Amino acid sequence: QLQLVESGGGLVQPGGSLRLSCAASGVTLEYYAIGWFRQAPGKAREAVSCVRDSGGSANYADSVKGRFTISRDNAKNTVYLQMNSLKPEDTAVYYCAAATPIKRWTNPSSYDYWGQGTQVTVSS
Repeated sequence: QLQLVESGGGLVQPGGSLRLSCAASGVTLEYYAIGWFRQAPGKAREAVSCVRDSGGSANYADSVKGRFTISRDNAKNTVYLQMNSLKPEDTAVYYCAAATPIKRWTNPSSYDYWGQGTQVTVSS
């Protein structure tokens, strides 16, 4: 059974950076596409980014393009989300999720496994 654990969230000032980690146990992540989602209070869960299993190609939401970078380290069974130039509107609980195969990366229903989430707060 694949288990995902997010870490790296916290409080950061606007313009700052954070790196989120999604660590897997139970199964190797190598054959899974991994997505990052976020959910702010009172809002629907929003797709942020996804890294594919084969080839490692990535997708990003328009709202984070150029600021966020997703990467994977299969040796560490971990996927990262580097978040730069953070804005107050990036404040949310961030979740990672795994899927094999991946269909629509922006659709939460495409994913089979979810972590518990990590809070990111961007505020001065």
